[in-house]
Amino acid sequence: MSKQSDKFNQGRLRSSNITVVISIALVLFLLGIFGLIVINAQSYADYIKEQLKLEAFFNDEYDPREQDKELARQQEFIDSLKIKHSFIKNTEYISKEKASEIAKNELGIDDNAIFEANIFPASVQITLQPDFVEPHKVDSIKQIIQANPIINEVVNDDELMTTVYNNIDKIRFWLMVLAGIFLVIVMVLINNSIRLRIYAKRFSIKTMQLVGARRRFIIQPFLLQSAILGLLGAVLAILALGGLWYYFAGIVSLPWWNDDFYWLMLILLVIGVVIALISTGIATWRYLRLRTDQLY
Repeated sequence: MSKQSDKFNQGRLRSSNITVVISIALVLFLLGIFGLIVINAQSYADYIKEQLKLEAFFNDEYDPREQDKELARQQEFIDSLKIKHSFIKNTEYISKEKASEIAKNELGIDDNAIFEANIFPASVQITLQPDFVEPHKVDSIKQIIQANPIINEVVNDDELMTTVYNNIDKIRFWLMVLAGIFLVIVMVLINNSIRLRIYAKRFSIKTMQLVGARRRFIIQPFLLQSAILGLLGAVLAILALGGLWYYFAGIVSLPWWNDDFYWLMLILLVIGVVIALISTGIATWRYLRLRTDQLY
């Protein structure tokens, strides 16, 4: 009879552990999905910012006989931009000929007779680092570039840039708010799963205390088991997220790996283990403080 009872208790304990691991894995999986959304939203925001380019027009008043020298000066200026300024990500030179072709395409004109040869000045399109695409920073950058005597004017769409920046800022703020709310929900769900597991062992906890075991001696095995269960749940969640992202990235042609994924995995592991430890410590300590008759 005793052996049957032990087998039954072991089976129930194993079932309880599996339930806790699955519960932790599910809630961390949902949190990880939200994390993927936040990470890719930031990547998409950076992509949008990179499309808001500056265009610096070169001075067009020079002796045609010195055209080669002027082209060399322009190229030297372009080469020096990324070396001198960390806010510049990329540059593209627009020659007079290319500027004329762009104007014709935008206006839908094919007749070369309408335009005089090369009436548009050469320019350089400047892509800024995403962190510098803010209205006040862009104004300062324009002043720095236009201070060079070779530059006639630096232009960009200020209104569009301000609108995009403000909208991205609002979206990022609300994503952070939702992430905070979701994190609280995850903590509550993991805490409830751990508390149910400790509740099933409340009589064992009290029995050890009654036979003279110290509280630290009683709590330590539960902490170790909960840390392992939390780690297993986090690993399962990460594996499920990896499979989901691999499938989804292949469908929408997104890169399989992002450096921020390291942080996402670390956060999931820490949350799974830390919340399990805290919940176990609080629940176990609570039952140690109760009288025997209060356990029922």
